[in-house]
Amino acid sequence: MNKAELVAKMAEKSNLTKKESELSLNAFMKVVEETLVAGEKVQLVGFGTFETRQRAARSGRNPRKPEEVIEIPASKAPVFKAGKGLKELVNK
Repeated sequence: MNKAELVAKMAEKSNLTKKESELSLNAFMKVVEETLVAGEKVQLVGFGTFETRQRAARSGRNPRKPEEVIEIPASKAPVFKAGKGLKELVNK
């Protein structure tokens, strides 16, 4: 499902137009982005948690030249951890 399909489904499930649904979805995504950038997490009970995890620096190999070792710097990665309710629903 892409963004346009998601917006259409949201409009169908609510009393909103597609334009209002798109504005709502964009606002949600913007708030999640800003919260993660600030180093905080977004917890939606029963659905899941959006958070960032620190990835340590490590060495790797260049796939084009396997003998070449490259250093990969430490970074933050956004992650989504599904909540219990969502896991149970998917695994029915």
